Amino acid sequence: MSVYPIIMTQSKFAHKESLSYPYEERGLQFGDGIYEVVRIYEGKYYLFEEHVDRLFRSAEAIKLVLPFNKEELSNLLLELLKRNNMETNGKLYLQATRGSAPRDHVFPVDVLPNIYAYIQDQPRKTNTLEKGVNAITHRDMRWENCYIKSLNLLPNVMAKQVASENNCYEAILHRDGIVTECSSSNVYLVKDGKVYTHPTTKNILHGCVRMAIERFTEELGIPLIEEAFSLEDIQTADELFLSSSTSEITPIVKVDDLQIKDGNPGKVTRQLQSAYENDANIRKENRIGQTI
Repeated sequence: MSVYPIIMTQSKFAHKESLSYPYEERGLQFGDGIYEVVRIYEGKYYLFEEHVDRLFRSAEAIKLVLPFNKEELSNLLLELLKRNNMETNGKLYLQATRGSAPRDHVFPVDVLPNIYAYIQDQPRKTNTLEKGVNAITHRDMRWENCYIKSLNLLPNVMAKQVASENNCYEAILHRDGIVTECSSSNVYLVKDGKVYTHPTTKNILHGCVRMAIERFTEELGIPLIEEAFSLEDIQTADELFLSSSTSEITPIVKVDDLQIKDGNPGKVTRQLQSAYENDANIRKENRIGQTI
């Protein structure tokens, strides 16, 4: 996946090769920072305001003061699209750290945050969206503030790697047998026409696509129940699916050695996939996310 040449750094624009930071950078040394990944369809951001809102919530949670407000940041990110003449499917990566300062656990004083954003091509994963994916189960070893989209992702990376080594797309994380989410996505169980997913506590990331799914289920009259389900519940699930900005709404057809029902994506998952595509198309047509 190619990275577009123009990046945003602080509140300016530069060529990607010019970006550099000192070795004493708090994101590198402490993971002291936050990030967002925003989906782009045909050169338009999807769920743009939701991602910007979450970035500011994460910043507040770690006491990181960003040097601009939501409107100013949004305008910078929109300008980034224009400067790169971005008109295809892709993603935006945005990162903010507490800045560069001599290494000390205590927050530095009078130091500006380090902020950068870049755009990368990201084709839709049409094969997995159509056929579904396999997943493994894995113990959730993360910290207690997973609702913060922080740079501290080592447990997620390790779980995702185990999934990859087992030829699986994702790792479904659990704490004492209670499912939280996946290594890089939210996860849902369908039983008797109802969708179950973990409540929005500090133990999971409050996904932007998850918020869209809440809207879709209401519009479709599908009950959405924020209630944690267990590994045992997966044994009798009618459907499973996951969601994220890069995976959209992806069916899970096998978990460990267990096939989910007949091994094909289910009716409810298909309904939500259609709602997602319709919503993305409507937002593109209305140019939502292109002004703030």
